[in-house]
Amino acid sequence: MSFEWPWQYNFPPFFTLQPNVDTRQKQLAAWCSLALSYCRHHKLYTLDIMEVQECPVFNHKNIDRKLSTEAILIVFEELRKKGNLEWLDKNKTQCLVMWRRPEEWGKLIYQWVSKNGMVNTVFTLYELANGDDTESEEFHGLEEWMLIRSLQALQTDGKAEVITMDDGKGVKFF
Repeated sequence: MSFEWPWQYNFPPFFTLQPNVDTRQKQLAAWCSLALSYCRHHKLYTLDIMEVQECPVFNHKNIDRKLSTEAILIVFEELRKKGNLEWLDKNKTQCLVMWRRPEEWGKLIYQWVSKNGMVNTVFTLYELANGDDTESEEFHGLEEWMLIRSLQALQTDGKAEVITMDDGKGVKFF
């Protein structure tokens, strides 16, 4: 399945942050939506600022337009304010992208556990994210840092407990 670009992506002024406050807010909302959709489609969880400048989402070669590093940082700051991005370093060179928040992933995982009658079952993190049983699930292939945060959210709700096992971490669902 190929990625569907929004109409703004082919509109050259989209790649220049607009000075009008209302227009800029709409533009930033569109950029945030595009960045999250792109990361979701390609299952990207970690981004590097230097690499992302050449990524198709910010560099449209067909119309010879590129979003500036400064503008990318403004988009990323909007995503951070909304809870969809966390910086990994003080220099803001790498970040975690959460196109779905940990609570949302936790809810999806718990729905799968409940639907399959696996409440009161223990899983390793590997089984849960990479096992054959979860292959058709959206959370299959979820990076470990996000999986742990999702399970911690379930633990806070009393639906799971993250446990330490001989071969790493695991989780028991309630």
